[in-house]
Amino acid sequence: MIKISTRLKTLSLAITLSLPLSALAQTEIQWWHAMGGVNGERVEKISNDFNATQSEFKVVPVNKGNYTETMTAAVAAFRAKKQPHIVQVFEVGTATMMAAKGAVYPVEELMLDSGEAFDKSDYLPAVISYYQKPDGTLLSMPFNSSTPVLWYNKDAFSKAGINKVPETWPQVEDASKKLQASGMKCGFSFGWQSWVMLENFNAWHNLPSGTKENGFAGFDTEFNFNNKALVKHMENLGNWQKSKVFDYGGRRGDSLPKFVNEECGMWLNSSAYYGSIKKQAKFEFAQTMLPFYPDVISKPQNSIIGGATLWALKGHPKNDYKGVAKFMTYLSSPEVQAWWHQETGYVPITTAAYELSKKQGFYGSNPGTDTAIKQLSLNTPTANSRGVRFGNFVQVRDVFNEEMEAIWNGSKSAKKATDEMVKRGNKLLRKFEKANR
Repeated sequence: MIKISTRLKTLSLAITLSLPLSALAQTEIQWWHAMGGVNGERVEKISNDFNATQSEFKVVPVNKGNYTETMTAAVAAFRAKKQPHIVQVFEVGTATMMAAKGAVYPVEELMLDSGEAFDKSDYLPAVISYYQKPDGTLLSMPFNSSTPVLWYNKDAFSKAGINKVPETWPQVEDASKKLQASGMKCGFSFGWQSWVMLENFNAWHNLPSGTKENGFAGFDTEFNFNNKALVKHMENLGNWQKSKVFDYGGRRGDSLPKFVNEECGMWLNSSAYYGSIKKQAKFEFAQTMLPFYPDVISKPQNSIIGGATLWALKGHPKNDYKGVAKFMTYLSSPEVQAWWHQETGYVPITTAAYELSKKQGFYGSNPGTDTAIKQLSLNTPTANSRGVRFGNFVQVRDVFNEEMEAIWNGSKSAKKATDEMVKRGNKLLRKFEKANR
């Protein structure tokens, strides 16, 4: 028995010594994300595919709930010194992450420190500008970036005799009435209303949402979007709700069934719903750019992005960040980004991925799927159209949602509700500023 035991130990040691070091001490890279359903499966595929390219690091994706829950969990984990290496944070959490002192490892610094090739000129300016510091340093790696577009039912348009796709809000109203006359319950609906009907409305019309370059130039920003154009638009929406030209269906993507079930002929929401609409719609659909008011601006400016980026958190061994950097390089590769873009409708984060999608014939066989890219790149972003960076913005958006819903249900005038958005929102901004002085 002793001889057998000794032989087994000797054999085990010999096998162990014959294995490469990376197989014995593979470093795990924890990635906390908010992708559920099919997109969650795609995140798993990206991670597994990266892991198959090398054996030193293993990316482990972990779903932590929705965006708010994921960001909150990561902040709490950092305080407890149990943070992941990477966390996916939606765009409205940017200011919160920037204010988390000592927690963030800016992705551009991480790449340079790790010796990974990194050139900002490879990335679409409209995508990365949202996540840069004033000195241009990229804070986080764009991953699932999107922008709102106007989705429309081509079959319903044909039936209603609509020959021209709407470009302006008056044309949207006219098309909606024709759709209703042809038998549809409503003309259009939308989701993520603060992002689509306020933040992007202002950017698209080159109007400010707040002072200090929409918060990019300092946390001492204030909301000032209660201008005549936005108030009039909110008033129009409130009136259209009464006649079902517009029909509200929820704060996030809750109104999607109104479009795919052919209740409404148009839907304004993220380009990233491409995969869901393609799967659910039993009709020919397409997407076009957001409508604008020609009496406010002669031509639209550019839309702004939503979605989320990947933030690296400090507090791990130096060698771990080499794995994080290698994963960021893989994630940004043209092949991965083109696949992700084509599968989901999210915008490719690099010019190379966009060009690869062109070369592969994706836009030719799927007309309009480059709408989001064209819309984001329509003009050089201004201080009004670069994006927004406001503190406590998760809570602020809840306030905006409440006030907009008061307009839709007729309990408040557009003027009173937008003034309340500014007043209540500014209180939350001051609270954030005070906490982060």
